[in-house]
Amino acid sequence: MNAIFTTPPRPFDVTALFPRLAPLARTATRLHPRPGSPTVHDSSVGGPLLWPADEPWPYCEEPHDRRAALRINSPDDIRLQRHVLAAAAERRHLDPEAPQRTREEQETWDLIAAGRPWFDGPIPLVPVAQLYSRDIHFPCPSDADLLQVLWCPFDHEMAHPKTALFWRSSATVTDVLETPPEPPIVQDGGYLPEPCLFSPEQVTDYPNPSELSEELRDQLDDMSHWETIDPARYSMYADDPGELYLNNLSTAPGWKTGGWTRWSPTDPVDRSCPECGTEEVPLLTIASSEWDGGSATWIAEEDRTTPAPHHLGAKDGNFTLIDITGGNNLQLHVCPSSPYHPHFELLQ
Repeated sequence: MNAIFTTPPRPFDVTALFPRLAPLARTATRLHPRPGSPTVHDSSVGGPLLWPADEPWPYCEEPHDRRAALRINSPDDIRLQRHVLAAAAERRHLDPEAPQRTREEQETWDLIAAGRPWFDGPIPLVPVAQLYSRDIHFPCPSDADLLQVLWCPFDHEMAHPKTALFWRSSATVTDVLETPPEPPIVQDGGYLPEPCLFSPEQVTDYPNPSELSEELRDQLDDMSHWETIDPARYSMYADDPGELYLNNLSTAPGWKTGGWTRWSPTDPVDRSCPECGTEEVPLLTIASSEWDGGSATWIAEEDRTTPAPHHLGAKDGNFTLIDITGGNNLQLHVCPSSPYHPHFELLQ
C-alpha cells in the first residue's frame, strides 16, 4: 500500500437537509492510486499480476481498427516517451531556462513520433488493476481473494477498451509467470497504465440525482431546502443547488470500488445480468482523473498540502496516465448473485 490519503469532510451533512437520503447511503472505497513500484503481491494499477505460470495469457482475437489510432506505438515507445517528459520536467524544475529537450531526447522523440507498422493479429491483454480483498473491500466470490482486471488496448464497439475479469485464490498460485507477453502496438498511450499503488479509504456515496425519486429531485432543486446552509459553502451553485449535490455530495470521483454508479453524461441504463437478470452493482471505477473542475472538494487533504508529483503534460489528478476517450471513466459492474456472471461496462 501507498501513503495515506484523506478525503475532506463533505461541506455539510446532506442527510440533515434531506433525511430520505440516509437509507440510500452506500460505502465506497476510494483507491487513491499514486505512482509506485508494485510487485505481484500488491494491489495496484498497471503493476505485475500474480498470474499462474501454467495458465495461458489472455489475448484479444477480435479485429482492431487502425484508423482509430492517431499514431501506432509500442508499450516501450510510450514508456520511453514518458521518461523523456519526466527528465525534461526535472531539468526545467532545476533550471527554468533549460531546453525543453536535449538533442538526444529530441532524436528519441522523433523516432517515437514516426510510429510503428500496423500489426494485424491477436493482441495480448494489458494488466490494468489487481485488487486483493485483504487490502480493499469489493464484491468478491467466496472462493477468491484476488481480482485481476485486464483490457485490450484498443477501442471496441463502445469506443473504450474491452475488459476481462479474472477471480482467483492467491494461495493457489505458487509459480508466477515472470514475463507476460505485451502487445506489439497499442491504440493510445492512455490505454497503458502507469504502475501505481493504492491507498484505500472508505467514504459514503449517495445516488446520482437521476436515480432518485422525482419528489426527492424536486427537493434538491428547491432553494428553500438549502437556506439553513452558510451561503459561502455553495455560492457558486446558488442558481443550481442540484449541481452542488451532484458534484460534491453524491458519488465520489476517481478510482473506487463499490458505491453508487456515477451517471454522466448519460441517464441510467439497464444493467441486468445477461445470465440471470439481477441488476448488476458497481465493482470498480477506472478513472481518467481523481478529480475535475467540478469536484475539487473531493481532493485529498494530502494533495492540497503536499501535491504528489505527476508526469509533464498529464492533467492534475491523473496519476495513472490512463485517459479513456477524452477523460471519461469506465465503470465495471458485476452481478451480486455471482461475480462469475458476465460483467457490465459503462463509459461515463
